[in-house]
Amino acid sequence: MTTPNTAATTPGASRVLVLNSGSSSVKYQLLDMRDHTRLASGLVERIGEETSRLVHTPLAGSGGESRERTGRIADHDAALKAAAEELAADGLGLDSPELAAIGHRVVHGGLRFTEPTVITDEVLKEIERLVPVAPLHNPANITGIRTAQALRPDLPQVAVFDTAFHTTMPEYAARYAIDVETADAHRIRRYGFHGTSHAYVSRKAAELLGSAPEDVNVIVLHLGNGASASAVAGGRCVETSMGLTPLEGLVMGTRSGDIDPAVTFHLKRVAGMSADEIDELLNKKSGLVGLCGDNDMREIRRRVDEGDERAALAFDIYVHRLKKYIGAYSAVLGRVDAVVFTAGVGENSAPVREAAIAGLEELGLVVDADLNAVRSGEPRLISPDYARVAVAVVPTDEELEIAGQTFALVDN
Repeated sequence: MTTPNTAATTPGASRVLVLNSGSSSVKYQLLDMRDHTRLASGLVERIGEETSRLVHTPLAGSGGESRERTGRIADHDAALKAAAEELAADGLGLDSPELAAIGHRVVHGGLRFTEPTVITDEVLKEIERLVPVAPLHNPANITGIRTAQALRPDLPQVAVFDTAFHTTMPEYAARYAIDVETADAHRIRRYGFHGTSHAYVSRKAAELLGSAPEDVNVIVLHLGNGASASAVAGGRCVETSMGLTPLEGLVMGTRSGDIDPAVTFHLKRVAGMSADEIDELLNKKSGLVGLCGDNDMREIRRRVDEGDERAALAFDIYVHRLKKYIGAYSAVLGRVDAVVFTAGVGENSAPVREAAIAGLEELGLVVDADLNAVRSGEPRLISPDYARVAVAVVPTDEELEIAGQTFALVDN
């Protein structure tokens, strides 16, 4: 849904500030949408602690160096004001008439929000109503929105939802096989996440193939500390690995991914663990860190190369899950034009890409070792010319996607 723009954008304004508010951090980027230039970016972390830290990076090539300030930043209001001060020091203050809007990453939009949406009181109330299905994320997003509204009440504030891209999934893919009345009463269904990344990367993959998004079918593997897969048919998501929460699906840095639901009952009965303890186990103490004590793929690969058996098993489990999803989504799509790797691990770990594709020749998938070894910040093919299905690496840019969706909504 979209909501009428209730705040005014200065005619000709072309800058968008993108905010990603976490529970104890705020990431921000200021972009000029005339040429997609990044004017500045920054991170405020450990908000509310004595060891708070802000790192601000001005436009690359401007001659300015990154600046850092440390010391307690009490809350999100103080964090955003500190960021605004850093932007002002570069001549990019939030009071600039060049600022067209502020775009907010909001993790959960449920079924109601299928598009970027100008934030009104009604919209904010609906985001609040979704807190029970996103208790770790939506509250922090709401805090960031309210803080930004207080600083610039005259400026359009736009919510861009992680879940929106996945709302095109057919009902048979989105429904869990549980009692319908119970599911509907408590909004239990598969929503999916990392939607801005999957939207951006699937579109860029089509460009790389020289085709329009509506003409290609791609499998996107967003592999960071959080990881998700999507099957995108003709530019529309038809399946994704994350579900009601970001816990479902692939093996991740600290999350288990797919697991027998009865494990939770078993841990309660046999280990006496509470719901909160099981939640923490599966979200923060599982995945790669639970398997081998590390969630950094570079460190895991170093240990594998040194003969560490725990690291090797963790790597094999991680890759096995990837292969399962590539195979499953190949079946869902019927025809696959490309498998695309993105995000921190996907973009930078040649061993992960090689291992994930190895043995899938019958699906038309092959990786060229020399192309796979190349490090580049540009979209690129890593499959040989003869491969029936392209294998690609496409760097994601969620901030640019959020800024683009925001600007398209308010530029009228």
